[in-house]
Amino acid sequence: MFKKILFATSATEASDHAARVAFNIAKTYQSNLNIFHVLGVPTRGYSQVVVDVKTKERVDVDEDYTAWVTEEIKIYYEKYLDEPLDYTIDVAIGLPAREILRQAKTLQPDLILIGGSTGDEDDIVYKKSSVGSTLQKVAKAAKCPVLIVNRPAASFWGGLSNIVFGTDFSKTSDKAFDFAIKVAKALDCELSVFHALDITSLHTGKMLSQDEIEQQIRECLRKIRSRYESRLKELKGYSMDVWEGIPFIEIVKYARDKQADLLIMAHHSRRAPSGDIKLGGNVEQVIVRAGCPVISINK
Repeated sequence: MFKKILFATSATEASDHAARVAFNIAKTYQSNLNIFHVLGVPTRGYSQVVVDVKTKERVDVDEDYTAWVTEEIKIYYEKYLDEPLDYTIDVAIGLPAREILRQAKTLQPDLILIGGSTGDEDDIVYKKSSVGSTLQKVAKAAKCPVLIVNRPAASFWGGLSNIVFGTDFSKTSDKAFDFAIKVAKALDCELSVFHALDITSLHTGKMLSQDEIEQQIRECLRKIRSRYESRLKELKGYSMDVWEGIPFIEIVKYARDKQADLLIMAHHSRRAPSGDIKLGGNVEQVIVRAGCPVISINK
């Protein structure tokens, strides 16, 4: 399923949850795993002097220092590397998001795997309720699916049996559904298609009656059936549901109720203003709260 995986890591505790998933996937599906670490940002221009993201010290990066960091990464992940694994370790300097995307362009992976915020930036308050800016930039521009593991609860990756696909009926969601179907077929999983009816914004300033809410739910279920059911019948099992409420909360609750092993969503919410997006509001909040890994699709 995933022949080539790019695991972007800070090689610190901030990436431990993502690391557990990255190594488990690579071993389960016998994937080639590229462990990629960006040392830090040059202090000026194209200078080789950087502030190391782990030690916070200014260092002059040369071949010896790069080799030392590579060895440190190997030692940090030695408990995973002791077992047979097809892997490579690469180190780069520069802006993390740009270097990760550059590495992805070179490797052409089937999947980019990344953790949540490292807390390296001045976002101590913000990071508690959202994902980091590096992740936002990578998820927005990546040409392959991006798997995010932001919580310890999401790091216990085993065999996949149930995937939840969250849709907002946008064109990007249709592309995400194509990927969800592909994964469900390849891994012989059940697929649950879910839409969260946003009752907070349907009628600004007006409280919807229960009859109106249930009518909207019926309409959304009809839309799911007409849009997706013909292809869902190709799977061993599937379900289709619509719940009302605050979308990101309902998606997280639904995934928990389904005991989902994986949650797949489109990168952008179709209702989010294009000039004010951080992963699309709902996707970002789902990533922060979900008890399973989340895959963001933007292409």
